[in-house]
Amino acid sequence: MPESDGDGDGNSLLLTDYYQLAMVQAYVEHGLTDVASFELFVRKLPPGRNFLMAAGLEQAVAFLESARFGADEIAWLRNEGRFSGAAVEALANFRFSGDVDALPEGTVFFAHEPILRVTAPLPQAQLVESRLINLIHLQTVIASKAARLVLAARHRPLIDFGLRRAHGAEAALLAARASYLAGFAGTATALAAMRFGIPAVGTMAHSFIQAHATEREAFANFARSRPRQLVLLLDTHDTEAAARTVVALARDLTGEGIRIDGVRLDSGDLAALSRKVRGILDEGGLDETHIIASGGLDEAGIADLLDGGAPIDSFGVGTSLGTSTDAPALDCAYKLVEYAGLPRRKRSAGKATWPGRKQVFRRYGAEGRIEADRLSTTDGDEEGRPLLVPVMRGGRRVAPLPDLPAIRAHAAAELASLPEALSHRTSGLPLLVEIAPILERLAREADRRVDTV
Repeated sequence: MPESDGDGDGNSLLLTDYYQLAMVQAYVEHGLTDVASFELFVRKLPPGRNFLMAAGLEQAVAFLESARFGADEIAWLRNEGRFSGAAVEALANFRFSGDVDALPEGTVFFAHEPILRVTAPLPQAQLVESRLINLIHLQTVIASKAARLVLAARHRPLIDFGLRRAHGAEAALLAARASYLAGFAGTATALAAMRFGIPAVGTMAHSFIQAHATEREAFANFARSRPRQLVLLLDTHDTEAAARTVVALARDLTGEGIRIDGVRLDSGDLAALSRKVRGILDEGGLDETHIIASGGLDEAGIADLLDGGAPIDSFGVGTSLGTSTDAPALDCAYKLVEYAGLPRRKRSAGKATWPGRKQVFRRYGAEGRIEADRLSTTDGDEEGRPLLVPVMRGGRRVAPLPDLPAIRAHAAAELASLPEALSHRTSGLPLLVEIAPILERLAREADRRVDTV
């Protein structure tokens, strides 16, 4: 099924920062239309992150393929009175005709490494900046958070519960996608399940229990209406009493061919309650009934529960995933690195960039774990596997992008390749990216050109 971002305005070129339009006008009017290369990268990792995971490429490419100004938007630009006829005509005729190279989705990366490079006539490459950052940034934030949760869960299934606290509908849908590609097992967001083919997972709310006269009646009604993949919520009233009710009800349901697959704990001392519930279920013959935990969990909480031996089989994660509460934004940028055949760079203090079109070369050590990354030029003669791959040429895809199952497999392999210091509860310092001498030389040359003008 084709993927979509779920937002009817998502492919509008008017979904941009206003200054992009102003710059395009100046570029067109003054003939600055040679080929430019821009690279999207993260300047530094946020606290609590020692690696990131690339995501959002599918939506970024789909945007570039279909980005247009509608007739009503062109009319609005004309009526604005601040754009020349030549600028409005150029905007009305916009079609992306450039090249894109990028990290495959699910790839682990570090600071200063390009996630994506756009090479196109300068006005085109400039105009797509804001929406590209918007799409790549969101999913990369969520995939990076989800990857940490996956490592913390130690092969136990994780479910995305983040819809209700996500920052809008598009964010909720794309967060479900990003978490799934990073290794989550499913989502509670029905539209994301339909749109992206993610397994849909749902239990019940406390209101369902409260609407019944007794907890047993609520459980029985739900079981008979939803007998497959049956999960019952225990903590509306008394968690241990609810577990005993489940055991008693199971005897009746077994005769009807209904199996209670799981119970969910959503509040209280999850470690203590999970042990008590596990004991009650096992004593009642429900040793195959899983315990699912949710309720304000993040990777630290999950790791603590498992370190303490809590008998929890899977986890539902909402707010901390859908909003990436501890690191909700990345210091990412989309910067000009080459124009009209000459490397370009920014020299601002704390925000300096490396010039020229770049490639990341990754070397591996024992057991296939990442040993080092080296940032060099695209034609650099470096040891290691080049990470950025061709995605678009002349405005068209080089080949179909991988589907979500393939991306998930790639992401799992990437997490397995992390150095031990980064994969164990995601502690440890980030990998230090090596800078090839040729980039230092190009930086000096670019600075000299500016200083001598």
